[in-house]
Amino acid sequence: MANSITLFKQTLSETLDEVYKLASLTALLDGSSDLVKQGANANELIIPKMSVQGLADYDKASGYVSGDVTLTNETVQCNFDRGRMFTVDSMDDLETAGVAYGRLAGELIRTKVVPELDAFRFAKYAGTSGISGITSGAALTTGTAVVTALRVAVTALDEAEIPYENRYLFITPTLDGLIADLDTTKSRQVMERFQGKVLVPQTRFYTAIDMLDGTTSGEESGGYAKGGEAKDINFMVIHRDAVIQFSKHVAPKVILPDVNQSTDGYKFGYRHVAIADVYGNKVKGIYLHYATA
Repeated sequence: MANSITLFKQTLSETLDEVYKLASLTALLDGSSDLVKQGANANELIIPKMSVQGLADYDKASGYVSGDVTLTNETVQCNFDRGRMFTVDSMDDLETAGVAYGRLAGELIRTKVVPELDAFRFAKYAGTSGISGITSGAALTTGTAVVTALRVAVTALDEAEIPYENRYLFITPTLDGLIADLDTTKSRQVMERFQGKVLVPQTRFYTAIDMLDGTTSGEESGGYAKGGEAKDINFMVIHRDAVIQFSKHVAPKVILPDVNQSTDGYKFGYRHVAIADVYGNKVKGIYLHYATA
């Protein structure tokens, strides 16, 4: 049994990673793991930041003016730390623990973890001070209105010198459908100004969310809900290099009945520790368009 559980845990970790990447709408914004280091504390990451001086006059006699390169390591705090523990009675699943756990893990990631992680990230980026976007909510009810709003967004990003590469449009299926119905040269041209497009269900697309703690009355089911003062997001444009998005600790845990001190059952626990933030000098790499109240 020990060997089977070890193999299962290895397979489970690989399966969870695959499910996450297939189901998560924000996974393409994940930063490269070689850019970060573990911090001194459990919830910290160390992010490198570089700045250089601009050009100076070249002198034929003395040559170049010396310039400075500043490379600093910034310690950031993880702001997403969520988990849950499930129990399957040994008599209910005596012979098929692996199958049951596999289904449980996949269902948890697909229907609970990934939607919440996406919603958390979008809300975090939308609530960052200094990002680009409209200053008050606006309704988009026609394809022409959506294209016009996207053109404004593209112009703002271009003027801010945000590169086309790694510039992604996140938009609701409803608004994307309005654009598709137009099928005009203008609509196609504006969509070409993004490296990629991702359709985001409105249920994951809010300017703020409430994360339910799982213990307070009315919050036992856990998960998340739209924030009380939150607005529906129409679309966001996010340049991947503008965000700090890493998962530091993703921990599936399997506990056998013979070491389970509380019940005669298999336990499956899942914990995800991550960060979603925006680099202070790259806030203009995010553009937000949201609906009226």
